[in-house]
Amino acid sequence: MSEAAIAAAAGAAAIAEAIKASGVLVRVEPEEFSKILNRIKDPLVVVAQGGFFNSNYRYLVSYKGLAFYTKTGAPLPLPGGTEVVRSNRISIPG
Repeated sequence: MSEAAIAAAAGAAAIAEAIKASGVLVRVEPEEFSKILNRIKDPLVVVAQGGFFNSNYRYLVSYKGLAFYTKTGAPLPLPGGTEVVRSNRISIPG
C-alpha cells in the first residue's frame, strides 16, 4: 500500500472516529456542502457511489469538529487540492 493510500485510509478512519466520538453528523444540501469544502484548505472527502435504479453520490467531510454529509444525483465538482477517499459505502445513522 502506498504512503498516500495509507494516509487517506487514516484520514477516513479519523472522520469515522470523530463521528462515533461526537455523534454529530450534519446533513446538508449539496450547495452548502460545496460552500463548506471551499472553506477548507486541502480537504479530505470520503465519496461513495451507490443506487440501484438511479446512481447517487454520497460525500462526507469533517470541518471544525463536525462531520458534514450530502447525497446527490450527480458528482460534485471538488476544489483543487481535495484528497478523495473512495468507499464502497457510507453508512449514515437514520
